[in-house]
Amino acid sequence: MTTNNHAHSKPIVIAGAGIGGLTAAIALRRLGHEVLVLEQTRQFMRVGADINLTPNAVRALDGLGDDTLKQAIRASAARPSHRISRTWDTGEETSRLEMSDQAERAYGAPQLTIHRADLLAALAQALPAENVMLGAKLESFVQDASGVQIQLADGRQLQAAALVGADGIHSAVRKAMFGPDQPRFTGFVAYRAVVPAARLQGVPNLGAFTKWWGPDHYTQIVTFPLNRGEDIFIFATTAQDSWHQESWTTPGHADELRAAYAGFHEDARALLQACDEVLKTALYERDPLPRWSQGCATVMGDAAHPMLPFMAQGAGMAIEDGVVLARCLMGTDSADAAAMTQALQQFEQARQERTSRVQLGSRGNNWLREGGNADWVYGYDAWSTPLDQSVTA
Repeated sequence: MTTNNHAHSKPIVIAGAGIGGLTAAIALRRLGHEVLVLEQTRQFMRVGADINLTPNAVRALDGLGDDTLKQAIRASAARPSHRISRTWDTGEETSRLEMSDQAERAYGAPQLTIHRADLLAALAQALPAENVMLGAKLESFVQDASGVQIQLADGRQLQAAALVGADGIHSAVRKAMFGPDQPRFTGFVAYRAVVPAARLQGVPNLGAFTKWWGPDHYTQIVTFPLNRGEDIFIFATTAQDSWHQESWTTPGHADELRAAYAGFHEDARALLQACDEVLKTALYERDPLPRWSQGCATVMGDAAHPMLPFMAQGAGMAIEDGVVLARCLMGTDSADAAAMTQALQQFEQARQERTSRVQLGSRGNNWLREGGNADWVYGYDAWSTPLDQSVTA
């Protein structure tokens, strides 16, 4: 039997080297645990979406205590000046929330918009190479009195004090514990594109996070700056029953995108006119899980609470999960399976109410449409919030 290298102490094994998994690993190491992250790809690739890191997420990352990480995130990110809502046809502003200096004063951290690959690279740099096993795909696992026995697809076996499924929307860990999920197609698709800001001269509010609210529930356009403002990210959703593929890497057609928003205000149409290449995915909704944990295994991030993108909190919730998970496991003896089980139950209880509220709020897609209080989202501090209190009203 091939085991991991931590003979003196079985590690907490995290399946998935995404944003949540790497955040959890860094936080766990900071608080004294051995960790091993399993990543099925053989190298980190520059793929994925562009990420809106709202102040709650940035504050959680800053709390990891790594100045190099803090600087790296800020070096490649943009800082949106405002969060603006506009009406699809008239262009009327229905809300405007300052998000630059005022947000940092109010919440202790800025809002940053960054490419997912840049964030992953910064997180990976903060974690020693020996704590990540590339080319390691989890196939199955069993639990016994000593912890978790993990079988990899290539035949290797690992022993773990606990297993954390941070393996995304199609989580193998979640499926092994609770069976296949039951996603429902919303009838909507999403397009994604990145356009150089220089091609959008004359379009207002390019430095802001702007949401164009459409004529029905999910039709909208969201834009925000990237790469220190040099590029503009465009995310658009619209009704379409004929496309059911759920993937963030499938090409779409720019002409199809423009046709879907032909009735939108000229400022919105100008954004889409500048798009050359787009990606396209179907949007599915899932209900909050009633349970996240079984024994010494749990799930987090998209594996636990996959959500529609309309509150831009998917990455933020995964980052918060990673910090709270580490806090719940702080001081827990990795050789004590009963104590690990109790700590994972505490993690589930500490996070479920908040993540369910955001998950259902994203489905409702009304948050900040006409103003409102952002404090319960942006003001959350994953490092200090009492572990028996996940939601701040």
